[in-house]
Amino acid sequence: MKTIQGPAIFLAQFIGDEPPFNSLESICAWAASLGYKGVQIPTTDARFIDLQKAAESKTYADEISGIVQAAGLQITELSTHLQGQLVAVNPAYDQLFDGFAPETYRNNPSARQQWAVQQLHYAAKASQNLGLNAHATFSGALLWPMVYPWPQRPAGLVDTGFTELARRWTPILNAFDECGVDLCYEVHAGEDLHDGVTYEMFLDKVNHHPRACLLYDPSHFILQCLDYLEYIDLYHERIKMFHVKDAEFNPSGRQGVYGGYQSWLDRAGRFRSLGDGQVDFKAIFSKLAAYDFPGWAVLEWECAIKHPEDGAREGAPFIKDHIIRVTDKAFDDFAGTGTDANFNKTLLGL
Repeated sequence: MKTIQGPAIFLAQFIGDEPPFNSLESICAWAASLGYKGVQIPTTDARFIDLQKAAESKTYADEISGIVQAAGLQITELSTHLQGQLVAVNPAYDQLFDGFAPETYRNNPSARQQWAVQQLHYAAKASQNLGLNAHATFSGALLWPMVYPWPQRPAGLVDTGFTELARRWTPILNAFDECGVDLCYEVHAGEDLHDGVTYEMFLDKVNHHPRACLLYDPSHFILQCLDYLEYIDLYHERIKMFHVKDAEFNPSGRQGVYGGYQSWLDRAGRFRSLGDGQVDFKAIFSKLAAYDFPGWAVLEWECAIKHPEDGAREGAPFIKDHIIRVTDKAFDDFAGTGTDANFNKTLLGL
């Protein structure tokens, strides 16, 4: 067994234009003051990291690491969630997702997709230069508009979609393999990889690529009414990253999983600050420790009610208190009678 590393915090939801949230140095000092030991860094804001530069310059990567380490923290992983989304976009979402790319690539889906792919290649090399072994992203989605279709899907549509998704991601997975980094898909509503079945379909199409791994976030499974504990049993060998995020699902006679087009505040399923939702984190941390989870416990804060700074302040001790320092001996060792092969045979009548 392994003791999970942490607590760490994903910076994406906290970045802003006012101190201490407007520079890598100041936001790291803030995170450290709350008790965090690591930061997961998004890669779409050059104030925090220039992804291309980190890929092309080991010196620059070392400078970024130095800023983080000066605050007493480690970089846990980089994130390309937004760029990964753009690797595969159904035309129905072209205008909505254009905002994820620089203005130069907007209104040009082909150029935008090529930019996103290049970003992932930069992320592989940047992760290597930073000494990281895992990376967070989204799969994107060609099929999401057909997730619950009317009229019915044409025969073969899903297979065609996953074949194309695999075609786009296989060269990226190979690039991560060359850099010795696991590419961890956050299984998430809105992505073609949104549950265990879709992940398995993708794995089949990429020939079970060793770098096609998972970022485990139980909050997304609460909202899908999926067994998030059995998910760990099924996929623990592929789980290399962990977002500690809470959620609740309170269906009524008026709405359920789909939420009736309501705001986050008024949905039956909504994300919550740690400890305010329904996720059984004691069971999750126990399972991950038992399965030798190799990574960090990283707070991802999303809540429609609580202030983010309060969520961050409460998140560090919550994670710390849930991390299990694993034992190196059995609890009943005191009653052991030693090891003797002949004695064992005698007891068995052999």
